[in-house]
Amino acid sequence: MPRKEFCSGACMGTRPLTDYGGLPERDGAGQPVDDLIQPFQLESGESGEAKLSGRLTQLGEAVDDVMRRHKYPEPVAELLGEALALSVILAGALKFDGIFTLQVQGDGPVSLLLADVQTKNDTERYLIRGYANYTEDALASHDPAESLLGSGYFALTVDQGPHTDRYQGMVEITGKTLAECAQHYFRQSQQMDAAISLSAGRLGPDGPWRAGGVMVQRIADDPNRQLPSDDDDDTWRRVMMLMATGTMAELLDPALGAKRYLFRLFHEEGVRATDPRSVAHRCRCSSDRVFNVLVQLPREDLRDLAVDGNLEVTCEFCSESYHFTPEAVEARAAVGDPVISSPESADR
Repeated sequence: MPRKEFCSGACMGTRPLTDYGGLPERDGAGQPVDDLIQPFQLESGESGEAKLSGRLTQLGEAVDDVMRRHKYPEPVAELLGEALALSVILAGALKFDGIFTLQVQGDGPVSLLLADVQTKNDTERYLIRGYANYTEDALASHDPAESLLGSGYFALTVDQGPHTDRYQGMVEITGKTLAECAQHYFRQSQQMDAAISLSAGRLGPDGPWRAGGVMVQRIADDPNRQLPSDDDDDTWRRVMMLMATGTMAELLDPALGAKRYLFRLFHEEGVRATDPRSVAHRCRCSSDRVFNVLVQLPREDLRDLAVDGNLEVTCEFCSESYHFTPEAVEARAAVGDPVISSPESADR
């Protein structure tokens, strides 16, 4: 399957970033800016053989809402938080309306990570959701020096609806961290490379969850030419070293702000930014959608799934539970009523 190249995000109408005098970034209401994706580009890459651009995300309430709906152990929650941040910065590299999905499946204590981002147009916010599957016994005996994911695959999927072909790219899990897995994915391309940093954690014991991520892309100016090697690209090596100076605590700091964080890292590289887009948590499950699935099941399966005459279905993403009776489902199936369409506009 052909690879879907992630766009450079060339910043139209970019603005140079300046120091913020030690003050946190705030919105018009005086509140710290949060739950966003901030595109940027580096002027230092404009004179070389590759363009340098990127995105940074800082997630507060959006990721905390996901975690509060589950009772994940902290190592699992941290990994899911990183997956949500990664899905946002990757989706931000694409210009499309649809659903971007990050899926990592392995044989480690965390057997599945799933995060997706829904985009509708260039002005609306990104809507995220995600969940993880894990084995408690394997997690309890896990060696912290080893990856929680084990061996398996790392997959990215872009679904733009029924009238377009769905794209999926897949590579083996490589590296001990989710960031290393993603960087390996991009290294399979001769026209693009990426440096990625991810972080997730609580603000203090039992505090709210936060997640953050920053990604810088190196994309060849000429699609017919390979990228220069790291050793031959001084600007790229310098940018990667600058990224390494950013701490996980800074990436999660709600008072620091995206633009100030970028200025701290890349002010010598001529960092410029466009307008950010907001991010929120929202699940796409609904009573109608669950009912539609049940209507299509054989009657025997419905009876087997019922407990004390009740069908209960719980959404893996948000833990919302839906209740039906087998009789109601069978009655709809028997009269051949059309399946309810459950349009996106009915999302919760």
